[in-house]
Amino acid sequence: MTTMLDIADVAAATGLSSRALRFYEARGLIRPLRTAGGRRVFGTGELERLHAIVALKRAGFTLAAIGRMLDRPDARLGPMIAAQAAVVETQRAALADTALFLRSIQSRIDAGERIDVATLCSLIRKGNIMTTTQWRAVIDRHFTDAEQGEWAERQAALPADFDQAAYQAQWTDLGQRIEAALPLDPASSEAQAFLAEWQALLAPFASVATPEMWAGAKRLHDSRAEWDGQADPGFSGAVWQFIQAADAAKRPD
Repeated sequence: MTTMLDIADVAAATGLSSRALRFYEARGLIRPLRTAGGRRVFGTGELERLHAIVALKRAGFTLAAIGRMLDRPDARLGPMIAAQAAVVETQRAALADTALFLRSIQSRIDAGERIDVATLCSLIRKGNIMTTTQWRAVIDRHFTDAEQGEWAERQAALPADFDQAAYQAQWTDLGQRIEAALPLDPASSEAQAFLAEWQALLAPFASVATPEMWAGAKRLHDSRAEWDGQADPGFSGAVWQFIQAADAAKRPD
Protein backbone atom coordinates (compact mmCIF):
# COMPACT_ATOMS: atom_id res chain seq x y z
CA MET A 1 0.00 0.00 0.00
CA THR A 2 1.38 3.41 -0.96
CA THR A 3 2.06 5.73 1.96
CA MET A 4 0.39 9.10 1.57
CA LEU A 5 1.70 12.15 3.41
CA ASP A 6 -0.10 15.40 4.12
CA ILE A 7 1.45 18.79 3.40
CA ALA A 8 2.81 19.20 6.94
CA ASP A 9 4.63 15.84 6.76
CA VAL A 10 6.10 16.69 3.35
CA ALA A 11 7.23 20.12 4.57
CA ALA A 12 9.02 18.45 7.47
CA ALA A 13 10.61 15.81 5.19
CA THR A 14 11.88 18.28 2.58
CA GLY A 15 12.54 21.42 4.63
CA LEU A 16 10.19 23.35 2.35
CA SER A 17 7.46 25.56 3.73
CA SER A 18 3.80 24.85 3.07
CA ARG A 19 3.70 28.11 1.12
CA ALA A 20 6.55 26.93 -1.14
CA LEU A 21 4.78 23.63 -1.76
CA ARG A 22 1.61 25.45 -2.79
CA PHE A 23 3.66 27.72 -5.06
CA TYR A 24 5.33 24.72 -6.73
CA GLU A 25 1.89 23.21 -7.25
CA ALA A 26 0.66 26.45 -8.84
CA ARG A 27 3.68 26.36 -11.19
CA GLY A 28 2.84 22.77 -12.17
CA LEU A 29 6.06 21.35 -10.71
CA ILE A 30 4.19 18.98 -8.41
CA ARG A 31 0.72 17.45 -8.63
CA PRO A 32 -0.50 16.32 -5.20
CA LEU A 33 -3.71 14.35 -4.88
CA ARG A 34 -6.71 15.62 -2.95
CA THR A 35 -8.73 13.86 -0.30
CA ALA A 36 -12.52 13.95 -0.30
CA GLY A 37 -12.21 16.84 2.12
CA GLY A 38 -9.90 18.77 -0.23
CA ARG A 39 -6.61 18.22 1.68
CA ARG A 40 -3.43 17.81 -0.32
CA VAL A 41 -1.73 14.41 0.01
CA PHE A 42 1.58 13.34 -1.50
CA GLY A 43 2.71 9.92 -2.63
CA THR A 44 6.25 8.55 -2.82
CA GLY A 45 6.69 9.77 -6.39
CA GLU A 46 5.84 13.37 -5.54
CA LEU A 47 8.11 13.28 -2.49
CA GLU A 48 11.01 12.09 -4.65
CA ARG A 49 10.20 14.84 -7.16
CA LEU A 50 10.34 17.44 -4.39
CA HIS A 51 13.73 16.17 -3.23
CA ALA A 52 14.91 16.54 -6.85
CA ILE A 53 13.57 20.12 -6.98
CA VAL A 54 15.44 20.98 -3.79
CA ALA A 55 18.67 19.49 -5.18
CA LEU A 56 18.40 21.28 -8.52
CA LYS A 57 17.57 24.60 -6.86
CA ARG A 58 20.74 24.19 -4.80
CA ALA A 59 22.66 24.23 -8.09
CA GLY A 60 20.87 27.46 -9.01
CA PHE A 61 18.55 26.15 -11.73
CA THR A 62 15.40 28.20 -12.27
CA LEU A 63 11.99 26.65 -11.62
CA ALA A 64 11.25 26.74 -15.34
CA ALA A 65 14.44 24.79 -16.10
CA ILE A 66 13.73 22.34 -13.26
CA GLY A 67 10.26 21.68 -14.63
CA ARG A 68 11.68 20.92 -18.08
CA MET A 69 14.33 18.60 -16.62
CA LEU A 70 11.89 16.63 -14.47
CA ASP A 71 9.23 16.35 -17.17
CA ARG A 72 11.79 15.19 -19.73
CA PRO A 73 14.24 12.88 -17.92
CA ASP A 74 15.76 11.90 -21.29
CA ALA A 75 16.55 15.52 -22.22
CA ARG A 76 20.14 16.42 -23.10
CA LEU A 77 21.64 17.90 -19.94
CA GLY A 78 24.83 19.23 -21.49
CA PRO A 79 23.42 22.52 -22.88
CA MET A 80 21.37 23.16 -19.75
CA ILE A 81 24.34 22.59 -17.45
CA ALA A 82 26.56 24.78 -19.65
CA ALA A 83 23.98 27.58 -19.51
CA GLN A 84 23.66 27.27 -15.75
CA ALA A 85 27.44 27.28 -15.33
CA ALA A 86 27.52 30.56 -17.27
CA VAL A 87 24.87 32.00 -14.95
CA VAL A 88 26.85 30.92 -11.89
CA GLU A 89 29.98 32.52 -13.32
CA THR A 90 28.07 35.77 -13.81
CA GLN A 91 26.83 35.60 -10.23
CA ARG A 92 30.36 34.89 -9.02
CA ALA A 93 31.58 37.99 -10.84
CA ALA A 94 28.75 40.02 -9.32
CA LEU A 95 29.71 38.82 -5.85
CA ALA A 96 33.31 39.79 -6.57
CA ASP A 97 32.07 43.29 -7.44
CA THR A 98 30.13 43.38 -4.18
CA ALA A 99 33.18 42.29 -2.18
CA LEU A 100 35.28 45.00 -3.87
CA PHE A 101 32.61 47.60 -3.12
CA LEU A 102 32.41 46.58 0.56
CA ARG A 103 36.18 46.62 0.92
CA SER A 104 36.28 50.14 -0.51
CA ILE A 105 33.69 51.28 2.05
CA GLN A 106 35.60 49.55 4.83
CA SER A 107 38.82 51.30 3.81
CA ARG A 108 37.05 54.66 4.01
CA ILE A 109 35.79 53.83 7.50
CA ASP A 110 39.28 52.66 8.54
CA ALA A 111 40.65 55.99 7.29
CA GLY A 112 38.33 57.80 9.72
CA GLU A 113 35.40 58.68 7.45
CA ARG A 114 32.04 58.55 9.23
CA ILE A 115 29.58 56.43 7.24
CA ASP A 116 26.19 55.76 8.80
CA VAL A 117 23.48 53.37 7.61
CA ALA A 118 21.72 56.03 5.51
CA THR A 119 24.98 56.89 3.73
CA LEU A 120 25.76 53.22 3.14
CA CYS A 121 22.30 52.64 1.63
CA SER A 122 22.77 55.66 -0.62
CA LEU A 123 26.16 54.39 -1.80
CA ILE A 124 24.69 50.95 -2.52
CA ARG A 125 21.85 52.42 -4.56
CA LYS A 126 24.18 54.64 -6.55
CA GLY A 127 26.63 51.81 -7.08
CA ASN A 128 23.82 49.43 -8.06
CA ILE A 129 25.99 46.47 -7.08
CA MET A 130 25.02 42.85 -7.76
CA THR A 131 23.19 43.71 -10.99
CA THR A 132 25.88 45.68 -12.81
CA THR A 133 28.07 42.72 -13.74
CA GLN A 134 25.12 40.52 -14.66
CA TRP A 135 23.81 43.07 -17.14
CA ARG A 136 27.04 44.52 -18.50
CA ALA A 137 27.63 42.02 -21.31
CA VAL A 138 23.96 42.07 -22.34
CA ILE A 139 23.76 45.86 -22.39
CA ASP A 140 27.03 46.19 -24.31
CA ARG A 141 25.67 43.98 -27.08
CA HIS A 142 22.38 45.85 -27.46
CA PHE A 143 23.22 49.51 -26.79
CA THR A 144 25.94 51.83 -28.07
CA ASP A 145 28.14 53.83 -25.70
CA ALA A 146 26.13 56.95 -26.57
CA GLU A 147 22.84 55.20 -25.79
CA GLN A 148 24.22 53.90 -22.50
CA GLY A 149 25.38 57.39 -21.64
CA GLU A 150 21.89 58.76 -22.23
CA TRP A 151 20.42 56.03 -20.01
CA ALA A 152 22.83 56.91 -17.23
CA GLU A 153 22.08 60.62 -17.58
CA ARG A 154 18.33 60.09 -17.53
CA GLN A 155 18.42 57.66 -14.60
CA ALA A 156 20.42 60.19 -12.61
CA ALA A 157 17.23 62.27 -12.63
CA LEU A 158 15.43 59.72 -10.47
CA PRO A 159 14.75 60.82 -6.87
CA ALA A 160 17.73 60.51 -4.52
CA ASP A 161 15.78 58.10 -2.30
CA PHE A 162 14.86 55.78 -5.19
CA ASP A 163 15.52 52.23 -3.92
CA GLN A 164 16.74 50.13 -6.84
CA ALA A 165 16.78 46.87 -4.84
CA ALA A 166 13.19 47.32 -3.66
CA TYR A 167 12.12 48.23 -7.19
CA GLN A 168 13.74 45.09 -8.60
CA ALA A 169 12.02 43.02 -5.91
CA GLN A 170 8.67 44.38 -7.11
CA TRP A 171 9.40 43.23 -10.65
CA THR A 172 10.38 39.78 -9.41
CA ASP A 173 7.18 39.49 -7.36
CA LEU A 174 4.98 40.59 -10.27
CA GLY A 175 6.81 38.32 -12.71
CA GLN A 176 6.34 35.29 -10.45
CA ARG A 177 2.64 36.00 -9.94
CA ILE A 178 2.02 36.37 -13.66
CA GLU A 179 3.96 33.20 -14.47
CA ALA A 180 1.98 31.25 -11.85
CA ALA A 181 -1.26 32.40 -13.54
CA LEU A 182 -0.26 31.38 -17.08
CA PRO A 183 -1.71 30.30 -19.44
CA LEU A 184 -4.16 33.19 -19.40
CA ASP A 185 -6.42 34.78 -22.02
CA PRO A 186 -4.70 38.14 -22.77
CA ALA A 187 -8.11 39.84 -23.08
CA SER A 188 -9.43 38.53 -19.75
CA SER A 189 -10.01 40.82 -16.79
CA GLU A 190 -7.26 39.04 -14.84
CA ALA A 191 -4.77 39.57 -17.68
CA GLN A 192 -5.72 43.22 -18.02
CA ALA A 193 -5.30 43.69 -14.26
CA PHE A 194 -1.77 42.28 -14.55
CA LEU A 195 -1.12 44.66 -17.46
CA ALA A 196 -2.31 47.64 -15.41
CA GLU A 197 -0.02 46.62 -12.54
CA TRP A 198 2.88 46.22 -14.99
CA GLN A 199 2.33 49.66 -16.47
CA ALA A 200 2.07 51.23 -13.00
CA LEU A 201 5.38 49.62 -12.05
CA LEU A 202 6.96 51.21 -15.14
CA ALA A 203 6.20 54.70 -13.76
CA PRO A 204 9.78 55.49 -12.60
CA PHE A 205 11.14 54.52 -16.03
CA ALA A 206 8.35 56.42 -17.80
CA SER A 207 9.22 59.54 -15.84
CA VAL A 208 12.70 59.76 -17.37
CA ALA A 209 12.61 57.72 -20.61
CA THR A 210 12.74 59.17 -24.10
CA PRO A 211 10.88 57.52 -27.02
CA GLU A 212 14.25 56.10 -28.14
CA MET A 213 14.78 54.54 -24.71
CA TRP A 214 11.31 52.95 -24.84
CA ALA A 215 12.08 51.50 -28.27
CA GLY A 216 15.48 50.25 -27.10
CA ALA A 217 13.99 48.56 -24.04
CA LYS A 218 11.40 46.82 -26.21
CA ARG A 219 14.07 45.62 -28.65
CA LEU A 220 16.09 44.28 -25.75
CA HIS A 221 13.24 42.18 -24.38
CA ASP A 222 12.02 41.11 -27.81
CA SER A 223 15.47 39.53 -28.28
CA ARG A 224 15.25 37.75 -24.92
CA ALA A 225 16.19 34.39 -26.47
CA GLU A 226 19.67 35.76 -27.21
CA TRP A 227 20.52 36.55 -23.57
CA ASP A 228 18.13 34.49 -21.43
CA GLY A 229 19.98 33.15 -18.39
CA GLN A 230 22.73 35.76 -18.55
CA ALA A 231 20.82 38.45 -16.65
CA ASP A 232 17.55 38.50 -14.73
CA PRO A 233 15.09 41.38 -15.18
CA GLY A 234 12.71 39.74 -12.70
CA PHE A 235 10.39 38.15 -15.25
CA SER A 236 10.67 35.41 -17.85
CA GLY A 237 10.43 35.62 -21.60
CA ALA A 238 7.00 33.99 -21.40
CA VAL A 239 5.81 36.76 -19.09
CA TRP A 240 7.13 39.43 -21.48
CA GLN A 241 5.30 37.81 -24.42
CA PHE A 242 2.12 37.61 -22.35
CA ILE A 243 2.31 41.32 -21.46
CA GLN A 244 2.74 42.23 -25.14
CA ALA A 245 -0.30 40.10 -26.00
CA ALA A 246 -2.34 41.65 -23.16
CA ASP A 247 -1.38 45.14 -24.33
CA ALA A 248 -2.39 44.31 -27.91
CA ALA A 249 -5.69 42.84 -26.68
CA LYS A 250 -6.44 46.10 -24.85
CA ARG A 251 -6.15 48.22 -27.96
CA PRO A 252 -8.34 47.97 -31.10
CA ASP A 253 -6.46 47.12 -34.29
